[in-house]
Formats: sequence, C-alpha cells, structure tokens
Amino acid sequence: MSSFVVTGSRPLMGEITPQGSKNEALQIICASLLTPEKVTIYNLPRILDVDNIIDLISLLGVKVSRDHSGCSVTIEAHSVNIDYMLSEEYVEKSRKIRGSIMIAGPLLARFGKAYVARPGGDKIGRRRLDTHFLGFTKLGASVEIHRNNELYIIAAEKLTGTYIHLDEASVTGTANIIMAAVLAEGKTTIYNAACEPYIQQLCTMLVNMGAKIDGIGSNLLRIEGVKKLAGISHTVLPDMIEVGSFIGMAAMTESELTIKNVSWENLGIIPDSFRKLGIILEKQDDDIYIPRQEHYTIETFMDGSIMTISDGIWPGLTPDLLSVILVTATQAEGAALIHQKMFESRLFFVDKLIDMGAQIILCDPHRATVIGLNKKIKLRATVMSSPDIRAGIALLIAAMSAEGTSIIHNIEQIDRGYERIDVRLNSLGAEIKRI
Repeated sequence: MSSFVVTGSRPLMGEITPQGSKNEALQIICASLLTPEKVTIYNLPRILDVDNIIDLISLLGVKVSRDHSGCSVTIEAHSVNIDYMLSEEYVEKSRKIRGSIMIAGPLLARFGKAYVARPGGDKIGRRRLDTHFLGFTKLGASVEIHRNNELYIIAAEKLTGTYIHLDEASVTGTANIIMAAVLAEGKTTIYNAACEPYIQQLCTMLVNMGAKIDGIGSNLLRIEGVKKLAGISHTVLPDMIEVGSFIGMAAMTESELTIKNVSWENLGIIPDSFRKLGIILEKQDDDIYIPRQEHYTIETFMDGSIMTISDGIWPGLTPDLLSVILVTATQAEGAALIHQKMFESRLFFVDKLIDMGAQIILCDPHRATVIGLNKKIKLRATVMSSPDIRAGIALLIAAMSAEGTSIIHNIEQIDRGYERIDVRLNSLGAEIKRI
C-alpha cells in the first residue's frame, strides 16, 4: 500500500492539462469488443482503472498494443476466449473494477453469451446491477446466478430490439444496453437513458462504426440494429471530473491556475456550480483561468436561504464532484447544504475533514451542512486513508491547503482515477511525496 506525504499551504502557479476522461475511456475500450476490426483510441488516461480493463480484455485473447506514451491504444478483438471469463484469474481481476460489467454487453451482442463476476469498485453505497440485467433480458437474454450469487451467466440465442424504460438513468447500465442493442435484430427504444457526455461520445463512436442511433444527447434513444460494426479511431474527451477537481484545488490553495483544453461545451453546469461557492473563473477560448483568491463567499438563494448544491442526472451536476465541492466549501465564507442523492455512503469521508478542523454537520447519509471557515482558521494536518477515488482527491485537496504535513494512505484509490497526480501537481509548486 502506497501513501502520499503532503506538505500543505503551498500555492500552485501555472498551467495544467486534464487527462482523458476515465468514465468515457472504460466504455470505449469495452465497445471495441463489438468488432473484429482494429479500433484505435487516443487520449486515454494512464490510470489504474484503464490498465485493469485493458488487462481484462487481454486475458480473453484480445490483441492490445499501446504506444510509448501509454495514451493511445490499438485493440483488435478478432479472437475472444469468452470461457476464460470463468477462470479464477479473470474473476479475481474483474472484481477490482466496476467497469468490468460493461464487457458483458458487447460480448452478449456479438457472441450470444458472457460471464460476469460481481464487480468491485468504490465503496460508496449500494450499486446494484439490476438495470444492466433487466435491459439484457428485455432484449431476449437469460440471466442465471451461480457460485453463491457471485457469478452471473448471461446468454441469448438471438437479441431482438424492444422498448426499454430504464428503472434508473444509470450511466454504465445505459452504456451496456446500448452496446448490446446495436447488434440486436430490429429496433430498440431506450427511455430514461443516461445522457452524459460519456454516453454521447460512446454513441458517436458506435455511429462512426456503422451503428444506427437517434436521439444522442437526450434521454430517449432509438437504435436500429445492424449486422456488424467496423473498426474506427476515437479520441477521448478531457476528464470533466478532473477539471472540477482543479477548480476546487485552486480555490483552496489560493492558486493562480490555467486549466488547458477543457472542452468547455461538455462541462455542463460544473463551472457555475463552483461559481455558487464564490470562485472566480474565466473562460479563455477553451481554457479556464482561475485567479488567486484569498477569500470566496458562498452565494445564497434569492430569498436569503442557505445554498443547496446537489447532484443529479445529466445535465444536472455529476455526483463525482460533490466530494470536491464539499471540501472546497469548508474554507469559503458562508454555509452550504451538500445533498448527495445517489449514494448513501459517499459522504462518510467527512469525519476525516472534521478531524482536520472543518465545521461540518453530517445530517444523514445523504446530506451534510458545511459552515465555511473563510480561511480564518486553516485546516490542520493529519493522517488519513482514502476510501474511494473522489473522496481521495478531496482529501488530497484538504491536505494541500492545511497547515503542516499530512499523510494519506491507500492512494491506490486516487491512482485509479487520477493520472500521476503527484508529479503533475508538484510541477506547479505542490509538495507531495509518494512513499
């Protein structure tokens, strides 16, 4: 297990470019299994989750080659050993990453079967798989549970298009069902579909491969099944979660920072969500410039009531940024209610911030009230452990703003979603040592 030793109260200065989108990359890699032809993917983030999903498809006999930078990969799935999914090696590795579930949809569509071990991932509350399996069964597949509810066997002689109303707008569930439906016979309608930029990028890639999808960018998708898909080249968008993380980091550390090439049109309400905290940020072409701010003040609603910031399905605020927004609010002037609607365990990391001196009331598993310290009292250094990717980056931001030297254990969680974050931040003036 690795750790970060973080010396706090060091402002950053300069430019930083966000990595490729983690969430998009996992979907695109899985989509490459839909064709035996060559698929080339650019701007991949060099993170553990991407490495793990590439390792998984390689175990199945898929040919994968990466360039010297690791940011581009070529995938050829002309030969796939689906039965290897039953091996202990594959099952053990697939449990390390929740995105492994998205391998099932493409294999079911192309070969008529897939095996899924119960995936792991962040411990942020219940993350059920029903949406995926209900979509598969609607398309004509059967799902059987084996090995004490730890292994799912999915099979179909033929997938047939149908009407599917998703019980929740799950991003990975929507992606999985789309990938199964593009090779199904007939027309599929998916209502209450997730429509995040990740899903839009997936659909655009599939259309370029020969799929027929209407309604991209909305929650109502219509898919006309095709017989086969062709190879393609695809470039992954910048990671909007990392962009938001850098905005909060700049405010907390009183830094002057320019975030380069952010794909502004795909950020949605992320910039305005940070503006609600009083953070000044400027759009400069496709960059975001954040000037140094000694203080920032949380807005109130027009009637003077406390600001509430909550997550929501796209185009609402992505839940992946609420941890960063919460920690950023701890040093603002004013108060905010942070409402995490989707996962009931994601706010439990606030006990570590409270140990650092933050004024936070955890109202219930979904809501926390933050009373900003207005930087009159700095957070104090401590020893802590990262429980998941997004809480991990929030704790790193807290440590960078604190007085003294903090230690963060279990940083493998941060490495799952953030590329060489210590090296990149140290180049801007941070002092983060990996041990």
